[in-house]
Amino acid sequence: MAGAGELCLGELPTDPLLLILSYLDFRDLISCSFVNRRLNQLSSHDPLWMRHCRIYWLVAKNKKAPKYQKWRATFIDYYNNLGRYINHYATLKAAWDSLKGFLTERCPRMLSSLNDGVSDEDLDAVENRIGCKLPEDYRCSLRIHNGQKLMVPGLMGSMALSNHYRSENLLDIDTAENGFQRKMGLAYCLPITICIHTVISQYMALANTEGRHRDEIFYQCPDQTAHSPHVIDLFITGTSYSQWFTSYVERVVSGYYPIIRDQVFRYEHERDCVAVTDEISVSVSTSFLPELSSIHPPHYFFTYRIRLEMSADALPEKACQLDSRYWRITNAKGDVEEVRGPGVVGDYPELRAGRVYEYTSCTTFSTTSGYMEGYYTFHRVHKKSEVFTVAIPRFHMKCPAFKVSTITTEENYNHCFLHDDDSTDTDDYEDRRRVFDMPNPPVHCPRFT
Repeated sequence: MAGAGELCLGELPTDPLLLILSYLDFRDLISCSFVNRRLNQLSSHDPLWMRHCRIYWLVAKNKKAPKYQKWRATFIDYYNNLGRYINHYATLKAAWDSLKGFLTERCPRMLSSLNDGVSDEDLDAVENRIGCKLPEDYRCSLRIHNGQKLMVPGLMGSMALSNHYRSENLLDIDTAENGFQRKMGLAYCLPITICIHTVISQYMALANTEGRHRDEIFYQCPDQTAHSPHVIDLFITGTSYSQWFTSYVERVVSGYYPIIRDQVFRYEHERDCVAVTDEISVSVSTSFLPELSSIHPPHYFFTYRIRLEMSADALPEKACQLDSRYWRITNAKGDVEEVRGPGVVGDYPELRAGRVYEYTSCTTFSTTSGYMEGYYTFHRVHKKSEVFTVAIPRFHMKCPAFKVSTITTEENYNHCFLHDDDSTDTDDYEDRRRVFDMPNPPVHCPRFT
């Protein structure tokens, strides 16, 4: 109670009291409604609840339905339906809306593959069947969109080499449940993506077991030096579903990942990785391919996409043709390899004013990181005796964090991990014969072309 001469909160004029209430969370606002009649009346003030509807449910002023419903009632309707996800919904709904807005303009075909949301009752039934609780943020995302239809291109990005293609779909919960793992090495792991060409998935751990943390998202990577198929290493791609999904969406909508032939390609471009020589710019983007890599033995597979472009203002006499390439490749140990060769990927492109030429190649390292740099040799189309070099900027490649299997087998004591061989003379890649099987050995890589 207020003392003599003191003014209690409920006696404040309406405007300052509403201002104070506007800083309260919805839970505190509800508590205030039980203090007295006046606070009960003011805590139902429509603009206060419009703010909470916007913050927690992303309901815009012009999207409230029905039109004449009070904002407090709107908030309660959303809360009754999605209240358990109130700490995740706004983040994931904003990511989905941002992604769909981008796809509408750039990849409309992919937008049509999204499924409607699934019910809590269906998710509860899945949990009962697999005997594991699904993470709340993952459930929340499924309530908004239950993954996508199995189609190409996949929502979660593509990659294309001459003899390897990948396009990952975001799985619906029924398909994910079908791939739920109980076997040693992948115990209590749920696939959340799949490539229908390679049948390789990203998994989410549903329990703290076998060295994994619950909610961790990863690509499986069998120890190729071990005889036991249970020895599974992990390339980590996310620490939680929210972090994994929202960071991917940010890369897509910001233009960090390029759109090629109406699909998202997971190439990463260093903003400063551009070199300009005589009106020719060379830029590089790279990508790590976990499905073609291994930790034991150390074999880290990268692909890079190079873009050559001549300025649109270049004079006609600047037209030129590429003759050869030179690469200087350095791994994390400082070992250097030099490569020279004619053309690029069997081609000798010509550049003229405004023309762009792009190509993709790949390399492997026995260390977790490395970098490449070099130059191209060109000659002028109208004066072949005029030969000059064009710099290729230094670009870095680094594999994501990984974890080594904690399953103890006699193969874990194999010392193959000390081997330092960058050779790419490996077996050709073969398609999977059944869903959720182990990866095959890495694809052959025509390095530095």
